[in-house]
Amino acid sequence: MSTGVLEDRTTTLDESNPDTRQPSSLARLLPFLRPYRWHFTGSIVVALIATLTGLVIPLVLQGVIDGPITDGNFAGVWWPAALVLFLGTVDAVGIWVRRYLVSAPSSQFEISARAAVFEKLQRLSVSAHESWESGQLLSRAIADLSSLRRFVAFVGPFIIINTVTLIVGLGVLFVQSWQLGLIMAVTSVPLVIVCTRFETLYRVVARDAQDQAGDVTTTVEESIQGIRVLKAFGRSAHLSRRFLREAATLRGTEMKKVRYLAIVWELIVGIPPVGIGVMLAFGAYSIVQGTMTAGMLVAAMAIVAFLLWPIESFGFLLAELNNARTAADRYWEIMDTPETITEPKQPVPLPRDIRGVLEFRGVGFTFPDASSPLLTDVDFRVEPGETVALVGVTGSGKTALTNLVPRLFDVTSGSVTIDGVDIRTLALADLRSVVSVAFEDPVLFSASVRENIALGRPEATDADVDEALGIAHAREFVETLPWGLDTRIGEQGMSLSGGQRQRLALARAVLGKPRILVLDDPLSALDVGTEALVQQDLRRVLPHSTTVLVAHRPSTAALADRVLYLENGRIVEQGTHERLLATSAKYRHVMGSIDV
Repeated sequence: MSTGVLEDRTTTLDESNPDTRQPSSLARLLPFLRPYRWHFTGSIVVALIATLTGLVIPLVLQGVIDGPITDGNFAGVWWPAALVLFLGTVDAVGIWVRRYLVSAPSSQFEISARAAVFEKLQRLSVSAHESWESGQLLSRAIADLSSLRRFVAFVGPFIIINTVTLIVGLGVLFVQSWQLGLIMAVTSVPLVIVCTRFETLYRVVARDAQDQAGDVTTTVEESIQGIRVLKAFGRSAHLSRRFLREAATLRGTEMKKVRYLAIVWELIVGIPPVGIGVMLAFGAYSIVQGTMTAGMLVAAMAIVAFLLWPIESFGFLLAELNNARTAADRYWEIMDTPETITEPKQPVPLPRDIRGVLEFRGVGFTFPDASSPLLTDVDFRVEPGETVALVGVTGSGKTALTNLVPRLFDVTSGSVTIDGVDIRTLALADLRSVVSVAFEDPVLFSASVRENIALGRPEATDADVDEALGIAHAREFVETLPWGLDTRIGEQGMSLSGGQRQRLALARAVLGKPRILVLDDPLSALDVGTEALVQQDLRRVLPHSTTVLVAHRPSTAALADRVLYLENGRIVEQGTHERLLATSAKYRHVMGSIDV
């Protein structure tokens, strides 16, 4: 999904109804932090105590200068020196305690928030996933949450700590000399104005940078997953140029961030010395006039020097605050995405003696972004043990129809029932425990062969897995792998051939002889000889399952007891494979054109 669409979605959520506006994106993270609120509160209190000890040291210096040093009493310096040592120790210990208190909770916050977004992604429908670029999802679930962890562990607390330090420091300065405090306050006004303006500009650029980083991540991921295609078509250089363009765009945005930071740092670092110069001049004049002691001036200058770091750090802290706010915005864009495939409020229990009668009743389906329906008034019934094949030209709705059975999509009209029960009233776990699917594009995970096959039934025994491998005629090649069933196959199974991946996916589908089996052209990547062997063994499994399969080959359609021919989202003809070949010119054309 483009960033423009994302921004439109965010605007709709936040502004379409002013009465339902949500708190700021950062404030919405508080439930994740609530279990650790005392850790964070304690760390801030400890850090404040440690930091504010630094304001006591200038007052001790003032007492030493105006007391023992002025009086020439060297012995009177020892107690103030010991006090300064003690205050320094408190500062050091406070820093250690603060880090100790926040390190584990901030990491746990990141884990919890990341787990929540992962669970959300698992609950979202397939259509929702198809509307997002994978790189955007990766950057939001990984990089953005790392930014939020830094915010809760360091940036957020220190915005509070430094603000309190500045207020207390200015208060002490006013007590010492209201004139010096006023000079310091006046020179701080331009800084407030600059920081406010900077915050507005930087937030926009920070959002652009994080979205562009997601685009770069998408390009890298696509280039890795599609490396075979890129090499085969000689398009690696093309994608490299695309990557460099996106990286250059990201670099330009990052440089804009750097320019904004440079301006704000220049002012934050440059304005305070002007105030310090004025304060020194006024202090020297006051000493000459006898209205101020040398110790008071030294203490005031020490306080100002102490406050320089909190002042200068605001540039960095505001930049990180905007990065975190943008990261939180992007995080909640995922979390606020509506879930269209949801659990029923009161699930109907799955019957123990389920027969597996699958029925489509007046089913219509329209993709969320489509202007016209893909399926219209689809009616058919599959009896237990019966196999029905779906045949039609590309785009006729075959795959969409099969995706309705496990509720990867939901019907937009009509209903799909199992044993007369609408599948939308069943718990998703119950529904998917009786429905098994093999897709045309086999998806394998970076795990062992056993784990991939038993993905839907982890309790399956090795005997069950071996039987499924036998049906899919995958046993022989699995046995030749270095560690057999324990061999880890690479991400997406790229170390295997297309036919091998498809046979493992088929083995995963038939494992345990499921009550309802959905096969989306599961043999398309097999050679003719292997296909015949797999079909022969599949015939032993299909009578035990209610089966719906998408067929693109006559040999696959011949496996079915009945064939449904789809055209423009409707069933226009049905019968056995042999009868349709004999009576339907359209069916012969589709089978013949695909078989050539």
